[in-house]
Formats: sequence, structure tokens, C-alpha cells
Amino acid sequence: MASKRKAEVRRAHPAERRKHSVKRSARADVAVTAHDKIAGAWFAKLVALQARLRSPNGCPWDREQTHASLRKYLIEEAYEVLDAMDSSDARKFASELGDLLLQVVFHANIAESEGRFGISDVIEAVYTKMVRRHPHVFGDVVAETPGAVLKNWEQIKAAERAAEKSEAGSAKSEVKRDSILADVPRSLPAVLEAYQLTRRASRIGFDWKNLEGVLDKLDEERRELLATVPRDHATAEHTDARSHAARLTPETEEEIGDLLFAGVNVARFVGIDPEIALKKANRKFKRRFGWMEAAAAREGRSLAELPRDRMEDLWNESKTSA
Repeated sequence: MASKRKAEVRRAHPAERRKHSVKRSARADVAVTAHDKIAGAWFAKLVALQARLRSPNGCPWDREQTHASLRKYLIEEAYEVLDAMDSSDARKFASELGDLLLQVVFHANIAESEGRFGISDVIEAVYTKMVRRHPHVFGDVVAETPGAVLKNWEQIKAAERAAEKSEAGSAKSEVKRDSILADVPRSLPAVLEAYQLTRRASRIGFDWKNLEGVLDKLDEERRELLATVPRDHATAEHTDARSHAARLTPETEEEIGDLLFAGVNVARFVGIDPEIALKKANRKFKRRFGWMEAAAAREGRSLAELPRDRMEDLWNESKTSA
């Protein structure tokens, strides 16, 4: 039944069938161990389980889900994986990775019910892609350093984009090469988008020579921001946020963006994911602020009732206590 369904999907999508025939030529043999077979058996059970949940006699909630309705869960599960990764709890980490994997299976099941593709297509696509993008492992290309691998990776991706446009009959692809930044999703959170854009650019050598250069850029953006802000405006003593913001020039927003962009590059340059680093900073701030609130409560007052100097004292104490 499954093979019949797959054949129907392929007949309905000749372009997809051509794409897969090209991908198969890039396959490479890899050793499949007994441990791999056990994982495969459990994966097959998971696929069958999700199909059962979305069957007519399955779960009403699962049946009514769409790709759009599941978007928030996909994002939530990805962040929960990151939290579990930081917890040093192996069982929790494995569990959260399972929840993320379920989202992949869920989307594939919905797509298969629509006659678009199935989970086997998803697996085949990523398998052949990984083989194709590792010619230094499965071919005769030489790449002895991580930097060389990444640079080659971007060249392969550029060739793939050009081939896809050519297959689609795009006349522009013959004249204009696609940008290596073209497939960075605009829907990413701004910090992640900035990180991905500059990381792609750095892979072909467009980057600072050293950390000092990046920090100089950060300082330059700080000075440019201050130049756009009125001197009496750069304080925390404002009561009307709207009139406060209205006094700023249009360039101020741009300069703040440049400053944040430079900050992202500082993180990237030293090998830190800025999104994860900022998440950790957020949690640290929340933890220390909560300690300050508790300390104020022990004094019989709310934190908002304390003078600014006392708040500062508590903040400094929280650094060693929270």
C-alpha cells in the first residue's frame, strides 16, 4: 500500500520525479550497523503511530492540524531542545529531540495525505544532499580544514540554486548568479537572520581579520548612534515614551540596528551563537531580578518602592547570590 501511494505521488509530480532521479546519482554506500537498524525500526513505528493518530479512527486534534497550525509547535520544540541541551540532563535532552522529530514526522504525514511527499522523500532528500555536499568524503575533492569545507559547501549550494532555476526555466539564472544569501529566510528572528547572513558571507572570505577589528566596528556604531541622539534625550528620565521617541531622527533607528548588527558579529566572530548567548543573558537577568524582588520583600517593601541607589546595591549583591 505504501509503495502504491509513493508511486501515485511520483506520477502526480513529474518535476519532483526528475529531481529525485538526479539526487540518486549522488548516493554513496554507508555501513548500516545493527544499532542503526534498531533506530530504523523505532522510526518506522513512530511514522506508523503518527499515521494512526491522523487516521479516521484516530485523534480528532491530530486530524485537524495543518502545516500552518503546527508552526508555533515547531518553533517551541526547537527552543525546548536548546533548553534541554543546557540542562545536562541526558534523558530530558533525548526526550525533547524526540518531540522535535515528531514535528518532522507530523508535517510529512500531512504532506503525504495531500499527495505532495512523504517521510521517505524527506529522508532521501537530506541523505543525498549530505552526500552531495561532502565531496571531500564521498568524492575526490580535497578539504582539509573546517574553513575549506564551509567555503566548498557554499559553492555547492550556489550551484544547486542555479540548477534549480535552470530546471524551472528561469532566463535570469543564465545572466545573473544567485546570491549566497538568497536562501536565508526573512522570517527568522532578527538576531538569527543577522547571524546567518554574516556567517554565509564570512565563508567566502568577507570578514574582519581579527576580533579587534569587529570591536572597533562596534565602537564606531556606538559613536554614530550617540551622534543621532539629542544630549538631553540620552537619559532614563522620561515620562512620555511617545513624545520621547518622536524627538529622535529617522537615522536613530538605523544606527541602533547597525549597533545590534555589529554586536551579533562580535559573537559570531568568536564562535558564539548570539541567539543562544542572548537567551542565556535573558535568563540570568530574570534570575537576578527575581532575587532582587525577593530581597526587597524581605525588607518589607516592593522593589518598585526602593530608591535607585538601593536597587543598584541589590543588583550587585544578586551577582554573587543568584
